[in-house]
Amino acid sequence: MSVRRFWASVSTLAIAAVAALGAAQPASAATGGYVALGDSYSSGVGAGSYISDSGDCHRSTKAYPYLWAAANSPSSFAFVACSGATTSTVASGQLSALSSSTALVSISAGGNDVGFADVMQTCVLSSEATCVSSVNAAITKAQNVLPGSLDSLYGSIHAKAPSAHVVVLGYPHFYKLAGSCILGLSENSRKAINNGADVLNSVIAKRAANAGFTYSSVVDEFTGHELCSGDPWLNSVTLPVYNSYHPKAAGQSSGYLPAFRSAV
Repeated sequence: MSVRRFWASVSTLAIAAVAALGAAQPASAATGGYVALGDSYSSGVGAGSYISDSGDCHRSTKAYPYLWAAANSPSSFAFVACSGATTSTVASGQLSALSSSTALVSISAGGNDVGFADVMQTCVLSSEATCVSSVNAAITKAQNVLPGSLDSLYGSIHAKAPSAHVVVLGYPHFYKLAGSCILGLSENSRKAINNGADVLNSVIAKRAANAGFTYSSVVDEFTGHELCSGDPWLNSVTLPVYNSYHPKAAGQSSGYLPAFRSAV
């Protein structure tokens, strides 16, 4: 082979390799619209800097969807996640933001369906036995009721945005066990709450996989930054009360954002 033909072959292979790398990128990496759906963990409750016209949805400029959009400049960005959202209210109130041109969707949903805010209130105000019983009731609901609700929601998302890459995010552990907290909930209550989060996440992950969506856990990102860790990225009981048990700005930027970015 002549030198000229050799270098021509190398150039051809290099071009082909670059083309292959480009083709391997998910659809969400291409230019297209991004829609952020979901509940308070996606709207950014607890992180502060709430967008004035978002009202009780408490959408934050420090929430992971806003941070990702600012860094990646999608062709359009619809930030419709809302505090208190359930699978049914996401379906009825947020999916109009989707279209056939939507390339990327993020969502967290399911925690409100099983009443996790009520669980935390019960655990803070009641006995250990009542707390554990409340967690177990939420687990039963997660296992028996939530799967059908998620299937319905995920099916509607796919119907509205059939070409979108959908990233479903889970919930963190709230507590570092055997951590630095002296006061507050008992260790058994903390363990039960973490177990409840694990069951909830496992249900969400399975339904996301069945829908052909990408599930991204945030448990690893928050490990070492739970409540009682000494460097928590979650608010404990605080004022305003709605910020309680939600990620701080650091939890959004260093917990949820990396988990989302790794799945895009």
